[in-house]
Formats: sequence, C-alpha cells, structure tokens
Amino acid sequence: MSKNLTKAELIALVAKDADLTKAKTEKAVNATMQHIKESLAKGKNVTLIGFGTFTTAQRAARTGRNPQTGKKMSIPAKVVPKFRPGKNLSEAVAAKKKGKKKK
Repeated sequence: MSKNLTKAELIALVAKDADLTKAKTEKAVNATMQHIKESLAKGKNVTLIGFGTFTTAQRAARTGRNPQTGKKMSIPAKVVPKFRPGKNLSEAVAAKKKGKKKK
C-alpha cells in the first residue's frame, strides 16, 4: 500500500462509504475543491469544523539564491494558501502516530 492517497483513491473510498457512484463522487469532490480555491482567491477563509481551516497569508518579498548558479535573485511577494488542522484532526493523527511502533 502506498504512503500517499491519490485523488482517485479518495474518490473510490468516499463513493464506497457514501454508497454513491464514482462519477457522482468525483463531481462532488471536484466541486468542493473548486469552491475552496475560489473562496481563498476572494480572500475568504474556509472552515470545516472538526477538520481544519484553509486561509491565505502574505509572504514578503525576499532575496534568494539560484541553486544552480548561486547568483542572488529577487523573489517577489505573494499570497499563499495555508491550512490549520482542527482539534479533531490533530487528535486523530496524534493517536494514530502514537499507536505505531518505530522500526
């Protein structure tokens, strides 16, 4: 089993749990992601109680270095998306990690 869950795998799992077709589930997942993107683009936060909050943040302009040449370059300011997990999600992940044994 892969360490990552792909969009197709997520759609299949949701379709099975919700007793929906994969096509209807894919439309719902795509619509959800589209509305989250549009809301963030408009400067709105998206809060899913128990899961987390999607927000945006202003990243300041800065000077960086080209990794190939080492030459200094200017990196412009930009707005970036952020995600802050909710309490239920954080607790679920912490409980799952706590139950795993180190190799």
